[in-house]
Amino acid sequence: MASLMNRVFLPVLGAVQPAAGVSGDPLVDGFARRIRYLRVSVTDRCNYRCSYCMPEDLADQLVFEQKSQVLAFEELERVVGIFAKLGVRKVRLTGGEPTIRKGIVDLARRLAAVPGIEQLVMTSNGHLLDELAAPLAAAGVSAVNISLDTLDAAKFADLTGRGELARVLAGIDAALAARMRVKLNTVALRGVNDDELVALCELAWSKGATPRFIEHMPMSGGQLYASEAELTAAQIRAAIEAVHGPSTPADAGRDAGPARYWRVGKHEVGIISAMTEHFCDDCNRLRLTATGALHACLGHDDAISLRDIMRRGGSDDDVIAAIAGAVTGKRASHLFERGGGGGPQKHMIGIGG
Repeated sequence: MASLMNRVFLPVLGAVQPAAGVSGDPLVDGFARRIRYLRVSVTDRCNYRCSYCMPEDLADQLVFEQKSQVLAFEELERVVGIFAKLGVRKVRLTGGEPTIRKGIVDLARRLAAVPGIEQLVMTSNGHLLDELAAPLAAAGVSAVNISLDTLDAAKFADLTGRGELARVLAGIDAALAARMRVKLNTVALRGVNDDELVALCELAWSKGATPRFIEHMPMSGGQLYASEAELTAAQIRAAIEAVHGPSTPADAGRDAGPARYWRVGKHEVGIISAMTEHFCDDCNRLRLTATGALHACLGHDDAISLRDIMRRGGSDDDVIAAIAGAVTGKRASHLFERGGGGGPQKHMIGIGG
């Protein structure tokens, strides 16, 4: 674990300008992939300091955005409305940690009411969900992905820097009680939690949740990536199959996200395998940062500022032209390398995991 924490953050690169002369459907890219899913970061701050994302001793090297630079609720509502008119149907609220954004329940209510949005979902570390799950569900959040990297309380505190396992488990139960669909996200790390994969599956299944495992990715210029901690999708499946029998592919396209699902007996498990089993060919996502920077891909640094366009008095058509430029420039794939190279300089905390 120490090897994951002794890394240095690098600055995020600047943005690029939108492409000119874009024609046709603004949400279809040059590889015939149609965007229907928008991930919206509502804050670049977090109440945890996870070792593979933003370790405590390095957090002071990050420059967090001032409130004036972060999109206001009205701006977020406007942007989501524009995307909905273009055909986006699913919006995921991310961070940082979205539940620490003041007024998050009111924001959720606003976005859930945007015409055309069929799914409003969230990714959270779960720390505040014991209190917020019911209000968020009432506001229109139908599902939540909750980070859970270990079932060992001491290891959990070490990995998260500030986290409390009991609070997260209570948050999971609160989300389920609020009738949200729940998925439990685990960053799979050799030497850290590879001995808990089956236990994490069994906990999720026992609660009616879906376990998902995520291959570690070389964000932050690869400076937080530890190649010795690599755990591949095939190795994850093998560990689960050794106890629960063979796995077979489940419906891969139903959730409009990056995970591929596998049927194990009567249960399912998802794996997000950006490093070893790429899913770029059917990518249907864009990402909006808390400051309104639109990223066409998690794995590249270029972005277009929708905030600046709106604050300069730009029309909805101006915003649509910028969106079309970002989509036109969307690359065929990321460039992640298993040794830790090829990743973007941007940090996961600023783009939303």
